[in-house]
Amino acid sequence: MIIVNKETIAQLALQDKRLDGRGLTEYRTPIAIETNISKTAEGSVRVQIGQTIILAGLKMAIEKPYNDTPDEGGIMINAELVPLSGPQYEPGPPGKKAVELARVVDRGIREAKAIDMKKLCLVQGEKAWFITIDLVTLNDAGNLLDAAGLAALAVLKEAVFPAYEPHTGVIDYKTKTDQHLPLIKEPLPVTVYKISGQLLVDLTSQEEDAFEARLTVASDEKGILSALQKGGEAPLSIEEIDRIIDLALEKAKFLRGQLK
Repeated sequence: MIIVNKETIAQLALQDKRLDGRGLTEYRTPIAIETNISKTAEGSVRVQIGQTIILAGLKMAIEKPYNDTPDEGGIMINAELVPLSGPQYEPGPPGKKAVELARVVDRGIREAKAIDMKKLCLVQGEKAWFITIDLVTLNDAGNLLDAAGLAALAVLKEAVFPAYEPHTGVIDYKTKTDQHLPLIKEPLPVTVYKISGQLLVDLTSQEEDAFEARLTVASDEKGILSALQKGGEAPLSIEEIDRIIDLALEKAKFLRGQLK
């Protein structure tokens, strides 16, 4: 009988082993992406990696552009870690983990300039489309960062504009057009963890209790980096960061294959 604790996980990592028998750089199965799960959203997906399940819903509204970008629309990402997804979560305002989850996903998309924001503008300085993506966890079994990033990209690709009458300014949310968002890049985050000096991907919730450091690497389909997010108390050397980026780019290609 194996006693599961941080020391066990660390010792297994030194032997290139994991609790569930996977390789250090192997994702859990199944990886499933289900689209159009909500009829009321402009886009909606359900993403599953192993037993981790997260929903993403996308809504669009017309608002006044920001003063410093009068000819552009905007995007906002929210994350909610609901109690049903794990005993560590409680009702109420978003905690630190939810805030970080939303910010990491948002930064990867925003810094990549994934959406042509100028094409979201309807009337300069007056009207533009604004996008809101809500991420909601159904089950947190580990690696929410990658699951949320995959869900956000999937919902951006799937979403379509609602019908809009420019003369009256009325949006008919019940009628969907065939016009997709002006998505010009497809950024995707991959998180690589360090345990006992080894590099691992797709940690379970048990393994997440044992990691020393992590780095989330957001990259587009051409392998261009858009954002990095460091976590954990242990430092990462330049050599380790180079190895992490190479591994993250490799796994991003794998996840894109699952998305397609």
